[in-house]
Amino acid sequence: MTRPAGGVPPRVLLVEDHEDMRVALVVELEAAGFAVDDAADIAGADEALRGNDYDCVVFDRLLPDGDSVTYVHRRRREGWAAPVLFLTQLDSVADRVAGFGHGGDDYVVKPCDLAVVTARVRALCRRAGRARPSVLRHADLELDCARREARRGGALLTLSHKEFAVLEHLLSRAGTTVTRSELIEHCWDTSTDPMSNVVDKVVSRLRQKLLEPELLHTVRGVGFRLEAGR
Repeated sequence: MTRPAGGVPPRVLLVEDHEDMRVALVVELEAAGFAVDDAADIAGADEALRGNDYDCVVFDRLLPDGDSVTYVHRRRREGWAAPVLFLTQLDSVADRVAGFGHGGDDYVVKPCDLAVVTARVRALCRRAGRARPSVLRHADLELDCARREARRGGALLTLSHKEFAVLEHLLSRAGTTVTRSELIEHCWDTSTDPMSNVVDKVVSRLRQKLLEPELLHTVRGVGFRLEAGR
């Protein structure tokens, strides 16, 4: 994949338990210009997804610890929005409908040409780069970016401009840890001292306004994570 000079390559997570297939796909995707992380099961995928953002995730359907469709469906209900490609030998119409109906964006049946998978991943990464939902959701929290409105459990929240900006960024990365430096980079100007406590003050006010059950968590020594059910 051709990237602009100095550009960051699209990041892909490949979840495949068949080692030969996984290695071959990693080699193919990296040769095409993607940055690739890989996992062999849902547990490994969950760990990777809770610490990183991906432009596309490729899931084998039947993994040693479950059907990835169930996992994707649960994460979609939590507000996770990364494009997903299911890669599987399950090729019935019902299987395909289940894949799309539970949060999949594309579906490729094995055996398949690795170049086809790469082309599908490239298309999903382009889509991820163009599209950003105007309404962000996580659990019972909803942020309407167009109207600049935030609601928790349907109740309107009164937020300052900075609180809204911080919450918007945290929601866009729900389920992953966001560092203080990243929040400063996205929500403050370049003159802000990264060692100051401005982020902590805004997050503290946000936490009070979001009420219970707690959604906004501090990851000691790292930053913050927006996540339900911890």
